[in-house]
Amino acid sequence: MEQTLFEKNGGTYTQQGDYLLPNVKLPDQPEFEIGVWGNRRRQYLKQHHRVKYYSMLTQCTLYPHLADIDAQAVHLEETLVNQFAEQEGVTEQLKAENMPLWVRKMNSIHKQVSEIILNNIIYEK
Repeated sequence: MEQTLFEKNGGTYTQQGDYLLPNVKLPDQPEFEIGVWGNRRRQYLKQHHRVKYYSMLTQCTLYPHLADIDAQAVHLEETLVNQFAEQEGVTEQLKAENMPLWVRKMNSIHKQVSEIILNNIIYEK
């Protein structure tokens, strides 16, 4: 039996029942820290852009992309929370004087910032 192009290039097969399946695996990749925003981006790509997701996965560009998205989102989150808190007058003094009001305002700010990040970074094509 003549060798296939896959076998000529060093590929091997494993017998599974009546089928020969190629022994393929992704190359080793460095470890990446992926936080909540990177995981949300991964879920979004996997659910809504499957071709792009699997293309990036097989080209070994998915995890660097997710780490970059996560870093961008964390930086934007820190910046916007500080800016919005300053605009709203949310200070340590308010926290000491009226904790429930401080908590309400901070929760509102975090929800606004979360929506901005989702719309401008995570759900971006």
